[in-house]
Amino acid sequence: MKLIASYTSPYARKVRIALAEKKIECDFVEESPWAAQTTVPNYNPLGKVPVLVLDDGTTLFDSRVIVEYLDTVSPVSRLIPEPNRQRIVVKRWEALADGVCDAAVAIVLEGKRPARQQDKDWLDRQRGKIDLGLKELGNELGERAWCNGEAYSLADIATGCALAYLDLRHAAIDWRAAYPNLVKLAEKLAKRSSFAETIPPTP
Repeated sequence: MKLIASYTSPYARKVRIALAEKKIECDFVEESPWAAQTTVPNYNPLGKVPVLVLDDGTTLFDSRVIVEYLDTVSPVSRLIPEPNRQRIVVKRWEALADGVCDAAVAIVLEGKRPARQQDKDWLDRQRGKIDLGLKELGNELGERAWCNGEAYSLADIATGCALAYLDLRHAAIDWRAAYPNLVKLAEKLAKRSSFAETIPPTP
């Protein structure tokens, strides 16, 4: 297998962490879908990363599909619970954390446009999504040890990747001051080798 992705993508990091937790070997091919000569559309018609290319040439995208696939191919460290109710809870966490990333990435992309062409109202809307998303993450975590009760899961991975991406691209968002419980979770996650080994390079 090979993973086509960018080192700074929070979605790719989620997949890389899942690969590490599941102890699955996979080649990493760094590629940006924004590069002039990108080949990403050859693997994903939507032109987005990450893309997992299986040994038979089958391609999987997006990150949520990839992680769910990885969790089925190895019994090591199950990341998505089998009971339906718990499974839905974890997938909801993932959707919420990914939504925070969606808004954060959208702001980064808009910021690449000339200042006079940037839409302030649209940017404010994305920032509002981040603020409300963080509030929901903090409220849902409460005083629990992990996002989904007492067990580490994909919910924690997705949340940790979202928080780290805010640190990487949006340092002005001081989520730590408002959500000490998320700080505690992020610090605990940072000690795991899967997180430590996938820290994105500083842009």
